[in-house]
Amino acid sequence: MIVSNRVGTPGGTRTAGGLVVALQDALRDRGGVWVGWSGETVQGEPGPAKSLRRGRITYVTLDLAREAYEAFYAGFANGTLWPLFHYRLGLIAFRRRDLEGYLAVNERFARTIAELLRPDDLVWVHDYHFLALAAALRRLGVANRLGFFLHIPFPAPEVLRALPGHERLLRALADYDLLGFQTDSDARCAAEGLERLVGAEAVGEGRWRLGERIVAVGVFPVGIETDGFARLAARAADGPEVSRLAESLAGRALILGVDRLDYSKGLLGRLQAIAELLERRPQWRRRITFLQIAPVSRGELRQYRALRAELDALAGRTNARFADVDWTPIRWVNRNVPRAVLAGYLRLARVGFVTPLRDGMNLVAKEYVAAQDPEDPGVLVLSRLAGAAEELRSAVLVDPLDVEGMAEALDAALAMPLDERRARWAAAIAVLRDHTAARWRMRFLEALEATGPATGTAAGVLTRCAAAT
Repeated sequence: MIVSNRVGTPGGTRTAGGLVVALQDALRDRGGVWVGWSGETVQGEPGPAKSLRRGRITYVTLDLAREAYEAFYAGFANGTLWPLFHYRLGLIAFRRRDLEGYLAVNERFARTIAELLRPDDLVWVHDYHFLALAAALRRLGVANRLGFFLHIPFPAPEVLRALPGHERLLRALADYDLLGFQTDSDARCAAEGLERLVGAEAVGEGRWRLGERIVAVGVFPVGIETDGFARLAARAADGPEVSRLAESLAGRALILGVDRLDYSKGLLGRLQAIAELLERRPQWRRRITFLQIAPVSRGELRQYRALRAELDALAGRTNARFADVDWTPIRWVNRNVPRAVLAGYLRLARVGFVTPLRDGMNLVAKEYVAAQDPEDPGVLVLSRLAGAAEELRSAVLVDPLDVEGMAEALDAALAMPLDERRARWAAAIAVLRDHTAARWRMRFLEALEATGPATGTAAGVLTRCAAAT
């Protein structure tokens, strides 16, 4: 059974990303149930869960009352946990009623799940929306193996302790049998938080005891279906949408960014770096176009409305300063692009520009590498603070707060000779073919199946958490 905030139901209106595809493949391989929010809010009390069967997969979705949505999703998950886990303490909007609403939604999901479970089912829970789900299930008497995977970064104890009630959430996390993280740093921070903030005791490699329970902590970097995405990008390259973009470039090199519109993605610095490049290296004027695809998310939150206004203004000022009658340096698109079309855009781009201020993994970086033409690959310019930087060391790595440094990296990427581009790409694609989405899910599920008081184990966590990383 997979539990996540949103569900990749057949015929859904949301574009299926790489993670949704990976989870669907896991359920097709093994059969099972996918539980999550329907995406719908209702006035008053929501009705019972809805169920849809397709092949070996049953999709179970729950509507949320509008008040519950405001507290659980907009309030605590995205107004409190998201900025906390991304080290943006000044943007946290904590309210006790949001925390209580968050816990209540976790309890409601637990009741639905408990009714569906068979004794031998594995439960794989995803992301920061359900930190407290295992604790709620244990209170209902559920003894199944419960695994949790966090897709975003986990904060150092010094940061986590800023959250009122952090001890309650850490103890709730310890009710899982396995906690999975993207990077060594995230796993170390979680383990140290369990030790320092709630008194968990290390009892073996990658295992901690809190009260009567033992929780394993492991590192499972998310991958993509590398060869499948490469084939998708190659097919899309000849499609009408990609051809239209290529024609509009008129031979100019494309620099491409793809992110949700979020303050963690480093979008302001990215736009500033484009302006810095055009200022310091005038030879690139009229020879490049920067396309940033940034679909609006969480637009109801004040911080996101303010960010969008600032980005719109910055893009406008840069275009006003450098544009010519037949050239605009920045193209700013605030809507979703279908996955197949996006794959073609990534293949077309000479530079993939991925500069989050803090990111659990960033699958766009991996998709950019997979999408490239092996004979003439582009260059990935990647933030050191993305989880993907731990694997894609052949990318041009940058500090996302160093605008001048990012401009210099863009200059180097645009001017890079073919032999060096091929060598960097070959090193990166080898990593991606080894660390696929299939391997990620198999490793996690095998580790979850191995957990238990006598046998629990996971990748060891051997060093201390560094708050600066």
